[in-house]
Amino acid sequence: MRSSISFVLDGKVVTEDFSKPSVTPTTTVLNYLRSLPTHKGAKEGCAEGDCGACTVVLGELDAGNTIRYKAVDSCLVFLPMIHGKQLITVENLKTEAALHPVQQAMVDTGGSQCGYCTPGIVMSLFALYKNHDHPDRNVIDDALTGNLCRCTGYKPIVEAAARSCIHQGIDSSSNDEIRIAGLLQSIPRHSALIQTSNHTYFQPRTLLEALTLKHQHPKAIIIGGSTDVALRVTKNHEQLRQLLDVSLVDELHTIRNHSESLSIGSGVVLNEVWSAVEADFPALADMFAVFGSLQIRNLATLGGNIGSASPIGDTLSALIPYNARVVLERVSGRREVELDQFVTGYRKTVRKPDELIVEIILPKPKQRSVVKWYKVSKRKDLDISTVSAGFRIDINDTNQIQNAMLVYGGMAERVKRSSSAEAFLQGKPWTRETIEATMPLIDNDFNPISDARGSKEFRRIVARNLLLKFWDDTRKETNGAAA
Repeated sequence: MRSSISFVLDGKVVTEDFSKPSVTPTTTVLNYLRSLPTHKGAKEGCAEGDCGACTVVLGELDAGNTIRYKAVDSCLVFLPMIHGKQLITVENLKTEAALHPVQQAMVDTGGSQCGYCTPGIVMSLFALYKNHDHPDRNVIDDALTGNLCRCTGYKPIVEAAARSCIHQGIDSSSNDEIRIAGLLQSIPRHSALIQTSNHTYFQPRTLLEALTLKHQHPKAIIIGGSTDVALRVTKNHEQLRQLLDVSLVDELHTIRNHSESLSIGSGVVLNEVWSAVEADFPALADMFAVFGSLQIRNLATLGGNIGSASPIGDTLSALIPYNARVVLERVSGRREVELDQFVTGYRKTVRKPDELIVEIILPKPKQRSVVKWYKVSKRKDLDISTVSAGFRIDINDTNQIQNAMLVYGGMAERVKRSSSAEAFLQGKPWTRETIEATMPLIDNDFNPISDARGSKEFRRIVARNLLLKFWDDTRKETNGAAA
């Protein structure tokens, strides 16, 4: 059991034992860096993962002891979460000989004006450089979605990405990377218990240990990626007394593809989930394409997003139409719950205090099933849904609806199905006339609120019209009759 953390920074192993009053288990990586004399490049713009000014890159060893690089928002990462990883900041890119290629490209294209956002943008480009060769425009745009620039405009920045991320034939396993990998391997992988006057921070390495700790400390706040919990510190300035960090539990990071289902560990980050679902769950893949930013998806976990039970949680409205099930486990056993039954109210679920979400099971859709997902928001990228909708219909050979699921986010205190509309659709033909008769029934199941994202009436209109859009988008797939 260790009471300190170790990570690689500036090419050497750094150890923090939290004996200094300025550093606590809930100190963010951003604030830690800002406290150092030589790492002021990362900036605080929003402290909630929206602007990207604090972007850094984490290097992590994979199963083959090769370093994999991920851009993350350092304002959302608690310091203990980087144990055993390499922390790379903008100060680490330039060598004595030259700027890094992404830095030089930013200079050559005029990609910086005031410079406040530039270090974060450079770090996003660095991660892009490490992970892609000749990236296309979609990949470049996705890499930059989480970086806000109010001065320069994105054209020269995109050009800098295209120019610099061309390195075919360059050996990614440089001597320095091999040396860093060796340093990472030397860091002990023991579980941690970090205690200060105000915090108790548990960091188990096995699922059994995590379950035991949750049984012993049922009030401990669970964190996997901390993209939601960190806001309680950065925005609300809460003192989180007990934290159970499950981010290093390997059993929660598995993806198993079966003949009839896909099982995803609750600790798998959303960007990896996106890759896993593209083949068999296209509507879910569509959702991830407009979910947050790459920095967020590199941190946020599937179990964490589900467990937060947000009424505007996009994964819920996309998963429920696929009949997803949640596996809950405690020391005394495990159980499965239909995701549709998992959330019971605003930020409330059926999970017991000593249980953990350990897995999400996705049954593969049948041939005659059609599932689609939609999001309406003020902007396309990195925005909270005003209304989201996940729809599923199962149709027989005579174009009759055998089963329908209409799932909405942003319309109630929780993600919720329109039971009245679903019941009406049962056995009806999949035609425009049927849809137009169904649309008014959606109002029976929801009493949305008005807020900054949209009025109550706007949400009602959107909810009805999204069903019509679903019919229009799917009528060719289902052989539905045109109006």
